[in-house]
Parts: sequence; C-alpha cells; structure tokens
Amino acid sequence: MRIAILADIHANLDAFIAVLRDCENRGGVEEYWFLGDVVNYGPDPAKCVEIMRRLKHCAVCGNHDLAAAGKISTRLFNPDAAAAMEWTIKQLNPQDAGFLSALEQTAVRGDFMLLHGSPRDPVWEYLISKGQAEENFSYFSSKYCFVGHSHEPLIFRLDENGHTEYVNFNEGIGQVIGDFRLIINPGSVGQPRDGDPRASYAILDSETSMIKLYRVTYDIGATQLKMVKANLPLRLVARLEKGM
Repeated sequence: MRIAILADIHANLDAFIAVLRDCENRGGVEEYWFLGDVVNYGPDPAKCVEIMRRLKHCAVCGNHDLAAAGKISTRLFNPDAAAAMEWTIKQLNPQDAGFLSALEQTAVRGDFMLLHGSPRDPVWEYLISKGQAEENFSYFSSKYCFVGHSHEPLIFRLDENGHTEYVNFNEGIGQVIGDFRLIINPGSVGQPRDGDPRASYAILDSETSMIKLYRVTYDIGATQLKMVKANLPLRLVARLEKGM
C-alpha cells in the first residue's frame, strides 16, 4: 500500500494541487494522511478543505484548524497569523467548519501514530531538536509517529541503546521503515520553512518498507497574487518565495 503523507497545506491550493499531481505522476497512492493545518495563511481555505474531504484520507487537526473551527483562541498566534485567521474564518461555510471541528488530535493507523505537533503536545509543540524527540518517544506507544507543525522535513530515530539520532531526510532518498522507532516530519505542502520554497511531502510504501521525501515546484507567484488581492498580511506573501 502506498500512502501520501501531507502536512501544513495552509490554504495554498496551487501547492496542494501540484502535490496531488506529483503523487499521480509517481504511480498514485491508495490513501492520504493529513497531519493538520489545512487552513490559514493562504488564499484558498475552503477549496483546500473541499479537496481534502473528497480524497480517501485519514486526518488530524492542527492549531490553525482548531482556531478556524472556533475551538481555540488566536491569542497565542502572532499578529499576521491572527489577522489571516480572521479572514479565513469568513471564507468557510458551516460544513467546512464542522469538518475541521470534528477532526481528532491524534489517530493511529497500524504501527503509525498521526498528529500535528508532538506526542507530548499534539497541538502546540514544535518538535525540532534531538532533546525534544528523546523525551517524546515515551509519549507514544506505536512504533512510528508522523508529525507536522514545524514545516521542516526531518526524522528522529531511537537506536538500540535508547539514544536519539537525527536522520537526514533528503529529497528522493529512501528511508527504511524497519526495526527502529521513528518520528517523521514530511515538511510543509503550503509554506515550507527550511529554505526551500518548493512544496514538501512524503510517500510511504508499506510493501518496500520505505518512505521517500519529494519536493514539488508550483506557481508561487499565482498564490502570492491571490493573497495580495485578499489583503492578507504582506509578510505571509513574501515568505513563500523564500521558503522561510
């Protein structure tokens, strides 16, 4: 079974569609696993939710999804994120909001746990360091865990001695899903923050026990133009082309 792992679409329809097309060009997938934050920042929240709902999927909520559904406050958001969220909420119909509201914070599919932030704090924690990963391995019982939220592709591995290692997760290079426990982040579809502006996602192949990271070029300028027309914060517009 081949599964696409997507996180942090952030209402970037052009990036989302480019990733879906890339999946098809690589032979297709049987299911999509979404790791939260389908909305906010970008100019097409309703359309992204609509497409996601049509796909065969398993999805968990992110902090922006919860805010859009009215389940958490934006008081912890930075001013740009809060301003974008105010606009985003107005774009969603009751069905969109209801769908986001119904998403759980965690899901388990076989040996994999899915969540947005970290096993310790599925909504808010940015899991980016070996120290954090080492602590978080004790917060989930499945063999592997997929996370998002940081917008950076990465893998942490727990070795046979109980030590946490950082594993390079580079484009097109397969990582074996084997004996070691792993925490895996596929990066962000709609707003990468690792210095590469291309959309980021991964494909898990259960038959070969491999996961590969892919980067996809999309029309950043078209997305930026829509954001400007929607009067979304200019800092959010500018950061797309920098991947930061």
